[in-house]
Amino acid sequence: MNDFIKLAVFTYPHEYTVLKLLLEKEHIRFFFQNETVIGVIPFYSNALGGIFLKVHPEDLKEAKTILEDYNFENHLHIV
Repeated sequence: MNDFIKLAVFTYPHEYTVLKLLLEKEHIRFFFQNETVIGVIPFYSNALGGIFLKVHPEDLKEAKTILEDYNFENHLHIV
């Protein structure tokens, strides 16, 4: 897991729930660093620098495309 590349940073787990499903659907190798700690103690998010989406180098290009599409076409923003 040391070779995984940081692709994005999130403050809280609810920000990437749909993205996680999209990555799993495409069989992207990834994990969210600090996910458990911040899920239990949300106020640690700033102290730890957030939740890091880390992706396997071989899946980086496809993961970037999914992330860009997710950010551009995300209709789940609160109005």
